[in-house]
Amino acid sequence: MITDTIVALATPSGVGAIGIIRLSGDDSITIADKVFKSPKANKKLDEQKSHTLHFGTVVDGDRVIDEVLVSIFKGTNSYTGENSIEISCHGSQYILQEVVNLLIRSGARMAKAGEFTLRAFTNGKLDLSQAEAVADLIHSESEASHKTAMSQMRGGFSKEIKQLRDELIHFASMIELELDFAEEEVEFADRNDLKNLVDKIKTVIKRLIDSFAVGNVMKNGVPVAIVGEPNVGKSTLLNLLLNEERAIVSEIAGTTRDTIEDEINIGGQIFRFIDTAGIRETTDVIEGLGIKKTFEKIDQAEVVIYLFDASKPHEKEKQEIEKISKRVGDKKLIILANKIDLAEQHLIENEFKSHQNLYCISAKLNTGVDKLTDKLLSFVQTGAVSNNQNIVTNTRHYEALLLAFTELTKVEEGLAINLSGDFLAIDIRQALYHLGEITGQVSTDDLLGHIFSSFCI
Repeated sequence: MITDTIVALATPSGVGAIGIIRLSGDDSITIADKVFKSPKANKKLDEQKSHTLHFGTVVDGDRVIDEVLVSIFKGTNSYTGENSIEISCHGSQYILQEVVNLLIRSGARMAKAGEFTLRAFTNGKLDLSQAEAVADLIHSESEASHKTAMSQMRGGFSKEIKQLRDELIHFASMIELELDFAEEEVEFADRNDLKNLVDKIKTVIKRLIDSFAVGNVMKNGVPVAIVGEPNVGKSTLLNLLLNEERAIVSEIAGTTRDTIEDEINIGGQIFRFIDTAGIRETTDVIEGLGIKKTFEKIDQAEVVIYLFDASKPHEKEKQEIEKISKRVGDKKLIILANKIDLAEQHLIENEFKSHQNLYCISAKLNTGVDKLTDKLLSFVQTGAVSNNQNIVTNTRHYEALLLAFTELTKVEEGLAINLSGDFLAIDIRQALYHLGEITGQVSTDDLLGHIFSSFCI
């Protein structure tokens, strides 16, 4: 059982108006009492009610370090599920470090990375997937990633996994019971019901597995590669999307020799745009390396934007589009006819009518770019998002679901050949194990150490 008291800065490092120091542990209120002095004589923090605020000073002997507000959280009515104190100080780095050092001298120890949330997990305030969602919420940079992290932190994903696991546990217990009566050849678990249950659970798990493709880009941003021949307006488009002069624009072909990357929030979703070197035959070694990297970025991107100059002959472009289409494969491809202010739009649309996702724009005049951003958003605004379905954003959860799905497939195959209950039980136990890994019902110290060491709180 954890009994020591930990302390750490709960707000980011750096100068600010306010900085918050958090204490958690059995003696946190007693330790805070040692350094807190109220304007009211003989006021003791441990005699005050939970969830109350108290004004006073932090003192080191006769020396006043700062005027502060102290928040008290008693027992299980705290984030960590144990006695906790939060001290709101002025945001001076010197003041905050002095208060932390004073609290350590008074009996606390410095918290390890993620230890407050680890204690919340240990004390049953959060399960493991909810705890991981706390880190996702802290790092969320868009409406979509925030919404998903908030849903997971509130237990939406955990409840779905727990429900699947509980239903499977019922049948597992029935099969285990059969093993105790093997000589009597009794059957407590109806095999047809078990088959239907496994089919139902696999359907749900498959949906969650498939959602990871969407969840991953919601969490980390959608990588979008802007490609095309030199001098077709790739850098102009990037600057327009970012609303800043991020890339050098020049009439000299081959100006961009390396990839330029930056992020932008469009409609609540982060997109990571990558401006690449123009694709062409070249004897320039440096430009050649840039073109090689362009093809690498095409392979890494979720969406590829192929840009061409609408004002020039298009026979070569049609060949290039076919090459890019083959390279992109099943990924999303958007074709942009740029410099439409110098060409006839209806002629371009008619000439390339066989290509889906073709849009005519003028990056220089900011014409038609809204259609591009709408199309980009349509790639990530799936039914799962709009219907508030649970979406998997964590690689660890994704891998555990894949393993659980594999074990359930083995159960299904075993039922098809009338496999004995002892062999079915082995596969069911493995499926339960992998589902339990997600919420922390099954965990190891190494796993917990890896997860919580990446926290910034």
